[in-house]
Amino acid sequence: MTKKYRVTSVFVVSPRIAEKEKLSEPADFETAISATKFGKYNLLLILIAIPAGWSSIFETTTMSYVFPAAQCDLDLSLDDKGLLNAVTYLGMISSALIWGFLFDTLGRKKLLIIGFILDAIFVIMSWFSQTKILLMVSKFLGGFIINGPFAALTTYISEFHCAKYRARMQLVLGTIFSCGSVVLPLLAWLILPQNFYFSAFNKSLGNIVIRNECGHKNTKFVSEFHSWNLYLLICGLPSLTSAIIFIFMPESPKFLMTVGHNDKALKVFQKVYSLNTGNPAHTYPITHLVNEIELNKNNPNTHGGQVTANRTKIQALKEGWQQMKPLFFPPHLANIILVCLIQTLFTMSLNTLRLWLPQIFQAINDYQYFHNESSAGLCEMLQMIKPATKSDECVVNLNNSSVYINSITVASVSMFSYFFAGYLINILGKKKLMNILGIISGLCACSMYFSTNSAMVVSLSSLFIASASVATNVVLTVIIDLFPTTLRTMTVSLAMMLARSGAMMGNLIFPLLLRAGCAPPFFSVGSVILGCAFLALLLPNTDLKALE
Repeated sequence: MTKKYRVTSVFVVSPRIAEKEKLSEPADFETAISATKFGKYNLLLILIAIPAGWSSIFETTTMSYVFPAAQCDLDLSLDDKGLLNAVTYLGMISSALIWGFLFDTLGRKKLLIIGFILDAIFVIMSWFSQTKILLMVSKFLGGFIINGPFAALTTYISEFHCAKYRARMQLVLGTIFSCGSVVLPLLAWLILPQNFYFSAFNKSLGNIVIRNECGHKNTKFVSEFHSWNLYLLICGLPSLTSAIIFIFMPESPKFLMTVGHNDKALKVFQKVYSLNTGNPAHTYPITHLVNEIELNKNNPNTHGGQVTANRTKIQALKEGWQQMKPLFFPPHLANIILVCLIQTLFTMSLNTLRLWLPQIFQAINDYQYFHNESSAGLCEMLQMIKPATKSDECVVNLNNSSVYINSITVASVSMFSYFFAGYLINILGKKKLMNILGIISGLCACSMYFSTNSAMVVSLSSLFIASASVATNVVLTVIIDLFPTTLRTMTVSLAMMLARSGAMMGNLIFPLLLRAGCAPPFFSVGSVILGCAFLALLLPNTDLKALE
């Protein structure tokens, strides 16, 4: 018996139509930024971040290379060097909350431009420095300004990436900072050994004079410029370049959504999508964005953290102060205490030893040069780090290529470590990675005490700087994941303010530790950073947390 079948019409819904219907609903930030894909615009952001990131590392590190060349010209003592290293961080501490509040209230772009312009001005001021007092003032003002662009750059870059790439982009920033640490000794190697100077008020005005002898000169001019002055001036170029670049950049779309400017945010998303995919902007699959103002108002856990849209700048400034309140209420209170403590200890250990490494390498170089010995114990070689007494002639050893080579080696190892960290962070997770890196760096710092030659010092310091640098940047990725956008830059600023307080104290204390003996500097740094490794175990797991 033959069965008969009745044929009816079958309608198939196209997956594209279904996707389009789904995306026609208001999208949150994570959905919107994910739809822009990863492409040319993201690579452009990386290129832009190079001079911006270098300006921050230049501001805090240039003095480490200036000390050996300027110690006779400025009559620098061991304490003066510690103070010059610390004063930049003092400026950063003074402005931390101010910048965080301004960026979260008025936006990232405008104050990035202002911040980099002001930093360039104060770097030029340091170029004119004729005394250590004026140099300290200019470095303080530079630190006061650069703290803002640093915090905003971290947030700005993260808010153009979805959760999949956000942690890796923070490590890319770390790579850029490390690359800046390679460029600094290269510039120093090119400029400082020339030891040229010119006077603004003598017969040879504008003529470059090469000095073959070091030490104090019998004749002092009203305004005299040395090779280290030129070095400081060149180090201000990244700030000026960044200020010009950000004039042409858009505002962060996440910030625009937070303040209720969804129409402007949508245009930014469309532009990013078009550059990344090559498709016309109008083909961007999202047409509406969620109203974050209403979402924040209806959130019972929000303690005044939202930014109100369509207000005057004065009203926006008043409302911005409300952004600090959520940090002192659950669930943020415990998290911010923990991340600030970890970041403070990591940064104190890292930036204390990092900024004194060129001086340590100079002491090793001087010992080998004056004693004609290729190897000796680190403790014996560190005796050369103490400045000459007043009865002795102040002499600068310009035959110091090994100092720059060692510094470049350390910075290069740190830079390449970020390439491996980008893969390890997704395999191990942030907590475990911080724990492992903290243990490695702590043990390396302690082991430097037992170094028997310069190669061993360079190897251990390279591992220390590389692991500690990656760890501090991983902490920043945790902050970005833990806190919502209205609190994010404020939290980064607060964490970095406390961290730089630690770095300032570390650089002030380090000369005292050097006077106490050879063991205290290295065991103190190592013990502190080992404590960081175990505190990292208390952090919540943020590896699967998306940006709110």
